Amino acid sequence: MSIVNAVRAEVAKLVTTRLWWILLIVLFVYVAFVAGILGGVFSLLADQGTVEGAPPPVGPDDLHLIVYSSATAIGYVFPLLLGALATTSEFRHLTLTPTFLANPNRGQVLAAKAIALAVVGALYGAVALLGSIGGGGLVLAITGQELHLGDGETWVLVARVLLAMALWAVIGVGLGALIPNQVAVLVIVLAFTQFLEPILRSVSFIAEWTAQVGQFLPGAAGDALVGWSPFTAFAGTGTVPTLEWWQGGLVLLAIALVASVVGYLTTWKRDVT
Repeated sequence: MSIVNAVRAEVAKLVTTRLWWILLIVLFVYVAFVAGILGGVFSLLADQGTVEGAPPPVGPDDLHLIVYSSATAIGYVFPLLLGALATTSEFRHLTLTPTFLANPNRGQVLAAKAIALAVVGALYGAVALLGSIGGGGLVLAITGQELHLGDGETWVLVARVLLAMALWAVIGVGLGALIPNQVAVLVIVLAFTQFLEPILRSVSFIAEWTAQVGQFLPGAAGDALVGWSPFTAFAGTGTVPTLEWWQGGLVLLAIALVASVVGYLTTWKRDVT
């Protein structure tokens, strides 16, 4: 089977379930809601700084970038979950058996799934941007802030968000191959992204050497790839070391490759029934 046909098969398996569009709807609502709140909070802080003479945490010209970047800063967990659940469901529902019978090249099957989820991950990025720009931009406009929708920097952020969300989906595929138990991978992803990593990133600010290590955490690398993040804005952009955008992308890519390769060698090649 050609890789094109293999990718088509993976896309067909994904879109015939309800999981992908349910997560997509929740992603849009969640990002739009949080982006709206962030738009209001940062606008208020900027206005207070203007009145009192104190420097705001984010300059007025950067407000829109911080708000729009919430698409990945809080939304990345959705393509990550989708990739992981799409892979572990193959083990749970035993669909790997007919898949491997139709295409015995297991490496190609895993690569095709990664490519298919990367495309869907980029779609998630587009919908997340609709939420962050729509919800957050509406609040920014109401509070008298500029939206900067025609600026080149805004469109660079849009491109990087799409790339980041695609990479997060591929990381999910790798995790699903590495940890085939669906409940286990769900718990691990949610526990790490929603609790453990935020704590580690916050604690990493206490010393210079810990901050240097903290910038290589997956979420921090994703923020670096996009270039902006509400997390670093609240922490203080001048005190938080971050990777270059391309370094952040390489960190995410490395995580995806390591998880996928190890998963392929340890789990994907095992006998299935």
